[in-house]
Amino acid sequence: MTKARDLAYAGTALGAVSATELGYVDGVTSAIQTQIDGKQAINANVSTTELGYLDGVTSAVQTQLDAKTAKSTLTTTGDIYYASAANTPARLGIGSSAQVLTVAGGIPSWATPASGGGMTLLSTTDLSSSSTVTISNISQDYVNLFVVVTGIFQNSGTGGDCRLRFNGDTAGNYHTLTSQVVNNTFSGSYSNGDTYIRLTGLGPNTSYAQKSKAQFVIARYTTSDQKSLFTFAKGGNGGDYFYDALACDWNNTNAITSMSFTISSSTFGSGGTVYIYGVK
Repeated sequence: MTKARDLAYAGTALGAVSATELGYVDGVTSAIQTQIDGKQAINANVSTTELGYLDGVTSAVQTQLDAKTAKSTLTTTGDIYYASAANTPARLGIGSSAQVLTVAGGIPSWATPASGGGMTLLSTTDLSSSSTVTISNISQDYVNLFVVVTGIFQNSGTGGDCRLRFNGDTAGNYHTLTSQVVNNTFSGSYSNGDTYIRLTGLGPNTSYAQKSKAQFVIARYTTSDQKSLFTFAKGGNGGDYFYDALACDWNNTNAITSMSFTISSSTFGSGGTVYIYGVK
């Protein structure tokens, strides 16, 4: 009875299955559902080309995506990425017009540049008690040099002067056009092939009025051009007061890396100082 009942039940169930459908199981060697579960499902919304994009993936795709920084971190034109800590990307918003990128507290930030016209003090040199002072290793990172010499006088004697040379050159490569006023009397001269540039006359008097001073600009001092400088000097020599305006050339193609200040007699008195500034 059991077999008969099973056959009756099977007949009822098979009534909904066509012979063609039954034919599809021909050649099946194991449970159909098990085999189906072991196959890769194909999503009708995913093309073969799209599946091909996974070629070469070596780890979980979502994990890799989560480790990336979203483009939406940058919200405004000009924003930049920076690391606020190790492995921690952050956004630095665009600064204001004319601000420069700097570092504050160990991270980048925008700031208004310091005033000063791009002029940087490179060295301060004392002239005291020396007959020659050489300033070497002048930075080559600027366009022009601005030099100020103050408080210069000679320890003894009269009629001395302060002289300037570049790179230790003592040959006749210096040319100077001088306009001078001494006690309200004007004179001018031109010298060609000198072995130095005469900056200013010196006196032995230590009073403020008698100390000499000079300032000059050396344009394009790192190039292979002939070097030109324009100086203005004020000095005193035993009661005479004079003002010098000089236009000078150093006929040499080398960059200026050093300059020497020499007194023609005696030694420099105390308090004379040379300030060299670099100008961008």
